[in-house]
Amino acid sequence: MIDSKTMEKTTLGGGCFWCLEAVYSNLKGVEKAESGYSGGQQDDPTYEQICSGSTGHAEVVQITFDPALISFQDILDAFFDIHDPTTLNRQGNDIGTQYRSVIFYHTAEQRDKANDLLKKLEKSQIWENPIVTEISPLVKFYKAEKYHQDYFKLNASQPYCKIVIEPKVAKFKKKYSTRLLLE
Repeated sequence: MIDSKTMEKTTLGGGCFWCLEAVYSNLKGVEKAESGYSGGQQDDPTYEQICSGSTGHAEVVQITFDPALISFQDILDAFFDIHDPTTLNRQGNDIGTQYRSVIFYHTAEQRDKANDLLKKLEKSQIWENPIVTEISPLVKFYKAEKYHQDYFKLNASQPYCKIVIEPKVAKFKKKYSTRLLLE
């Protein structure tokens, strides 16, 4: 039994939340990865409202993790491996502010670690273009509708899952093979 008192949370947006949830759900030490919305002005937004781009929310995944098994740094390293942090308000064909690259920190320590990593990544010039990842405090997380939870797991044969999510998950599993949950 995992002690909920030792768990930490972080909330990340890097394009479609189905992709992020599919990746983080496979990592040892991650107790839960929930798709949702954060960073906007409207209370209790719906998926349709988010997709309009009018609420200011990003599609995010809130990750509950055991820092004794996986560090916040490891979570961030995976985050920067699975999306392009240099494209403003888009990931691939998904375009709009709801797909922005964002780290919603839950603590000052997370904020500091995220800022330090961003500086390190910018200095390393891994990407040709500048990093546009936003680092903001988490104000409110709204869990997405039930049909968005475990979307890839439950809909793996859907075209979007086959074309977009499956290759991302496969690449991730190859790179992080020693850190994955047993299937």
